[in-house]
Amino acid sequence: MDTKQKRIRVLMFPWLAHSHISSFLELAKKLMNHNLYVYFCSTATNLDSIKPKISPHHSLSIQFIELKLPLLPELPSYYHTTKGLPTHLLNALFKAVEMSGDGFATILKTHNPDLLIYDLHQPWAPTLASALNIPAILFYTASAAGPFFAFHAWKKLKGEEFPSPEFYINDCFMPTKSSRNEFGRTPPDSSNTEKIFQAFRHSLDIILVKSFSELEGKYMDYLSILLNKKVVPTGPLVRDAIEEHHENEKEILEWLTKKRKASTVLVSFGSEYYLSNKEREAIAEGLELSEVNFIWVLRFPVGDKDKPKLEEALPEGYLERIGERGLMVEGWAPQAKILQHSSIGGFVSHCGWSSVMESLKFGVPIIAMPMLMHIDQPLNARLVQDVGVGVEVKRGKDGSLEREEIVKVIKQVVGEKDGENIRNKAREMSNHIKIKRDEEVDEVVQEINKILHKGGLKIHDKKVNV
Repeated sequence: MDTKQKRIRVLMFPWLAHSHISSFLELAKKLMNHNLYVYFCSTATNLDSIKPKISPHHSLSIQFIELKLPLLPELPSYYHTTKGLPTHLLNALFKAVEMSGDGFATILKTHNPDLLIYDLHQPWAPTLASALNIPAILFYTASAAGPFFAFHAWKKLKGEEFPSPEFYINDCFMPTKSSRNEFGRTPPDSSNTEKIFQAFRHSLDIILVKSFSELEGKYMDYLSILLNKKVVPTGPLVRDAIEEHHENEKEILEWLTKKRKASTVLVSFGSEYYLSNKEREAIAEGLELSEVNFIWVLRFPVGDKDKPKLEEALPEGYLERIGERGLMVEGWAPQAKILQHSSIGGFVSHCGWSSVMESLKFGVPIIAMPMLMHIDQPLNARLVQDVGVGVEVKRGKDGSLEREEIVKVIKQVVGEKDGENIRNKAREMSNHIKIKRDEEVDEVVQEINKILHKGGLKIHDKKVNV
């Protein structure tokens, strides 16, 4: 058999966070449309949650491979994911994944893929692949502007002025040894810096970035120069809203349908950040005083014995005062379906990158409210504001959220005439995404072909539009 005619097999290895897994999974679906076969590797907890969401069509070309983590006393198997993970266990999860190297090496030997696509938090994975002559490339699931800012700062390029002065981090976002919120989140370990360098350095020839050129073209160009590797955008990789299902979906959409066009904001801070009491109180008061309609998705850690009831987590009498103007959703919500609804006029977001991509796909302007001790979020908020698709809620000098500032930005983005430019720019970005569709993934396949060609392989593309 001519090996050049065989179907190319790709092993995808995302970090154990929902946003990373969903990004890798959407890329896997795009790649299978180009006649690639995908092995998708994660823990049983994550695989059990995504298998039911895969269509019969996709299951023909995506095979799930379980990564078994060592059972640490403090980390039972249901915590082998960041979804619902109490924040004080995050370092234990990192440790368990690093300890799974031998198991991952066995997976590589058993399935012998033609290519490994790995994530930022597994810099050791490409080393294992290289020992087996398997090429490996990094898929970075956040903005290109973030690592560009970080690499420029970390490398301390002498004599070079930072080319994008709009990017800076306020002191309140800089982690300190003593900083932690009520859920025990501690700042990132500075020793991780070298691991991040390794993840980028070990990527062969190219780095995939979940973005698109109209939004981040100049930052991808800057990053390419800094890394001496081609930065290739994959597009926003937003899951189709039709694939989302939620037990309260009908109730939520019926509530939205009763609201005027663009009169409502979605409020959500991602699947892994849990608001402190002070943050929750400021946001609640800001939403109440803004006089706009809102859907607020509120989350607490899974298994938290001290988890308050919804009424107890909000100011006294809050639910009665907001009445039909607000809808509280605890835990999870069909975010894409909400964002594409005509009644939504803004997204109060922590600026996690997947949320930014979803908002822009549906043309929804962003009320940017990045959270403390997440360095990528304030940078994403700066990008959102610089591009003109949103406005950042400024924090106090001590890092506190202030209700007056929240009210001002919500009204500016959703209601005021001055916000029309922001709303138009968000719609413009949405149109760019619709027009380009899968052009970015076509380029990804071309670049992968160049890498595989060095090993005598080639993707025989039988592209099908799905």
